[in-house]
Amino acid sequence: MKETLIGLFAAALMMSLSAGAQYPGTKKPETARFGDPTSTARMFQDLFYGVIKSLDKSELVLEKTKFGVDQPVKLNDKTKFIRDGSPSSFDKLKVGDQVWVQPKKDKKSGDLIAIKVLSGVVAPTIRK
Repeated sequence: MKETLIGLFAAALMMSLSAGAQYPGTKKPETARFGDPTSTARMFQDLFYGVIKSLDKSELVLEKTKFGVDQPVKLNDKTKFIRDGSPSSFDKLKVGDQVWVQPKKDKKSGDLIAIKVLSGVVAPTIRK
């Protein structure tokens, strides 16, 4: 009885191993529309999303962020603005725009400072 169980277990193990060996060169299928979903998630993991509630030359205030409250983000002369994959400027932003912000936290004041502000179609432009 014991030998029969061991034999059945060994046969099942061999069948499962051989089933995986039939297609050694295959990879996980990507979705046709968006490509590899994990690579998209990795591109956005250091950014946070928000909708511009108010703006001036030194600060954006974003609503609908991951923090759940309106979030001020400081702007400086090093902040890069990208719209639809091309370099842009502060003047192109307006209240109600949906943006992704790559922030840096100021060690002294604790304020968030924007390194990049991405708007429009942002997926291909994040790594630039």
